[in-house]
Amino acid sequence: MFDDLYNTDILTLSASLKNEALNSPDATARKVSKLCGSWLEIDVKVDGDKVSECALRVQACALGQSSAAILKEAIIGASLEELTAARGALRAMLKDGGEAPKGRFAKLSLLKGVAGYPARHTSTLLAFDAAIEAVVKAGE
Repeated sequence: MFDDLYNTDILTLSASLKNEALNSPDATARKVSKLCGSWLEIDVKVDGDKVSECALRVQACALGQSSAAILKEAIIGASLEELTAARGALRAMLKDGGEAPKGRFAKLSLLKGVAGYPARHTSTLLAFDAAIEAVVKAGE
């Protein structure tokens, strides 16, 4: 049933995450999926309008971890606008059959199979929801 979800790419990405923290982050955000209990915390430092450093702490299923790993790989140098566009495209891909995100977050296309499993959507979006909240807080 979940073979199309938990493929080698997804499992490799999820295994690549390490829980870490930044010293003196500009902002931290935590998001929790009420449905499954997955959670994610992110620390960011922002230079101008771009993310310059990022650290994650994640307790989630392989799908949530994979999404977080993709975010972690590509977030340095990303603006709030890019993060918001990526989250919007990811949400549309999962919920409306939209195209995968483009640009620095194009690897999210690996999660296209999650669209058929609505119970997994929230955990897959956690990293982007938290990153956007943290970047907004850092700019306040």
